[in-house]
Amino acid sequence: MSLLNVTNLAVAHGPLQALWDISLKIEPGERIGLLGANGAGKSTTLGAIVGYYPTMGGRIEFDGCDITSDPVPSRLARGIGLVPEGRRLFTDMSVRENLEMGAYLAQPRKQLAQSLAQVYAMFPVLQTKSAQAAGTLSGGQQQMVAIGRALMSRPRCLLLDEPFIGVAPIIVQEVMAALRDIAQQGITILLVEQNTHRALEFVDRAYVIENGRSVLEGTRDQLLNDKSFGAKFLGLD
Repeated sequence: MSLLNVTNLAVAHGPLQALWDISLKIEPGERIGLLGANGAGKSTTLGAIVGYYPTMGGRIEFDGCDITSDPVPSRLARGIGLVPEGRRLFTDMSVRENLEMGAYLAQPRKQLAQSLAQVYAMFPVLQTKSAQAAGTLSGGQQQMVAIGRALMSRPRCLLLDEPFIGVAPIIVQEVMAALRDIAQQGITILLVEQNTHRALEFVDRAYVIENGRSVLEGTRDQLLNDKSFGAKFLGLD
């Protein structure tokens, strides 16, 4: 059974339709990329999956259950976590307080100490700076907080929206290594990443969307060998 199954998803932002026909299927433990140009609908797709945006058509299933109309807390409780674009931290609150916000649901709250220890083991610098205001950290360290906060909810499927924006190149490799560790723990990952080369280094498969529609899907090798994909997203003639 697929862990996440999105079928013919359509979403509007007020009078403007953003998604017309998005479909994707993710198996447990997979690392999946969601690729496309700016404005293609990648962030809206993640927002719809986690419940931020109501759907006007289509179906979202998680672990075999229809969650299309479920509220955000219900989806988080089922095991969907989101690292949003731009991190969206509480900048005046401490690193530890930001992390603890990720465990506000009842079940994750029971395992708060264990989850916090796991996040600190993954990102030791956050333990060193646990009492420091999150807004005073570097961009890369703030991204670590955002990832750690999502992990505090103990997700089964982690959605990451452009996690490397504003992150120094040397820190990108550290964060990427952490994502590989997360995947090795059995957590399914759906990654939105503007840098197509970087995304394809990490994912098993990827979906390509254009103008709010799914247009292509394949493994890393299939996409790299697709001439139209290479010309459009990799700068290859």
